[in-house]
Amino acid sequence: MAGLAGLLFALGLGMGGMTDPAKVVGFLDIAGAWDPSLAFVMAGALGTYGLLRQLIVRRAKPVLAKDFPAPPSAMVDGRLVGGAVLFGIGWGLSGYCPGPALVSAPVGGATVLLFVGAMLVGMGVFRAWEVLRAPRTSSQPG
Repeated sequence: MAGLAGLLFALGLGMGGMTDPAKVVGFLDIAGAWDPSLAFVMAGALGTYGLLRQLIVRRAKPVLAKDFPAPPSAMVDGRLVGGAVLFGIGWGLSGYCPGPALVSAPVGGATVLLFVGAMLVGMGVFRAWEVLRAPRTSSQPG
């Protein structure tokens, strides 16, 4: 079922123009030749989410899972802000965000493959950093 959801998401990204970096950069260029068309794609996605979420949260449990996941933390901290800044810089410089880049990778050129490679390296560096920062617990009595 997750594969079907991923395929549907990929098709939506492609049909909405989210896989075209020139369209994304045009949307982000609000001081120049701004292309507002992606705002309609985002409004459609947010509207669909808003309507369906109201129906879903009324259920006692999800259709395909044991329980609903716990809500994420609402705390705004340095990690959140830093991640948002890195995401925005990457999106603005390349015209790709992670989902559309993965959708474009099989048919894209060197640019998208470079972006996906850099994204995977960044994810690996972050994961390694998290492991190094994690508090160490000792199994020996203290």
